[in-house]
Amino acid sequence: MREWAVSDFDYDLPDALIAQYPLENRTASRLLLVPCHIARQDMTFDALLDQLQANDLLVLNNTRVIPARLFGQKLSGGRFEMLIERLLDNQRALVHLRVSKKPAADSVLLLDGDIRVRVIGREGALFLVEWLTDESPLLFLERVGHLPLPPYIERSDELSDKTRYQTVFAQEVGAVAAPTAGLHFSDALLDAIRAKGVQTATLTLHVGAGTFQPVKVARIREHKMHFERLYVLAELVEKIAQTKAAGGRVVAVGTTVVRALETAALSGRLMPFSGETDIFITPGFQFKVVDALVTNFHLPQSTLLMLVSAFAGYDRIRAAYQHAIAAEYRFFSYGDAMLLTRCEETSVRSEGC
Repeated sequence: MREWAVSDFDYDLPDALIAQYPLENRTASRLLLVPCHIARQDMTFDALLDQLQANDLLVLNNTRVIPARLFGQKLSGGRFEMLIERLLDNQRALVHLRVSKKPAADSVLLLDGDIRVRVIGREGALFLVEWLTDESPLLFLERVGHLPLPPYIERSDELSDKTRYQTVFAQEVGAVAAPTAGLHFSDALLDAIRAKGVQTATLTLHVGAGTFQPVKVARIREHKMHFERLYVLAELVEKIAQTKAAGGRVVAVGTTVVRALETAALSGRLMPFSGETDIFITPGFQFKVVDALVTNFHLPQSTLLMLVSAFAGYDRIRAAYQHAIAAEYRFFSYGDAMLLTRCEETSVRSEGC
């Protein structure tokens, strides 16, 4: 089996191809079709309708992004930025802090909007904090929080991001980053997909800020993944079983759906799942559930680029990215998308056997 290095997943991307704003029309993004045995095709996202079959099942992540970026100052006067990783309950949260000097336990921080927070302690790289207010965290986040746009979007969040950095099917509150493959879908496109006979279903994986953390080791097997909370319900498990029995495909919208479904099938059989996952999907992984994947273009040397390389084959992904750069596709969260099909030979090829 090949020993994969992080450098195997590097590529050069011109800054001009990093999308800073979404297109006005969600479905106007470009879609790169990357099938198994025929040539790549360039199309617009609404042409996805023609690529789906009546007995397919389209699985969506219905997580909703919270305004998780907060600003404030220490009582000593120094400014800080806080990014919520996870709300634990109505009083506590795990957060990232960007501050000149890390606060000690029992320190009190003053957030903009006159909210006081007590630092309870550390949990690894995160801080455990307690809100010193009777106001619901979700209410004060809506009042004073900012949408946590990814670090490669070099601007502050704007009013339009409140809707455009959410999918049209977002329901379950808890993510601090959007499941961005879903941003390309409009209600009209989903209606047309269903009218064609394609079933849709949802699961929930609350995307954490760790999705943007760089891989800091040379060999990917040494990387430690972050945890994310997910819910795969029995109704979805049954729908997938029926789809497979009828010869249809399970089409995942986004890498978060892949992570959720393949976590729920780690025992060898897809089962309902409620809990956390730190699954790390790299070339050689044996997929058990997902047959096709709608996904955006991912950061160089990222765990998500490793996932799609595992899914569609390392060489196929390298070639697809080279094509996308040459054709000036828009990259990352507000960028364009690909439709990938899992091929029978993918796992063998990915291992370099």
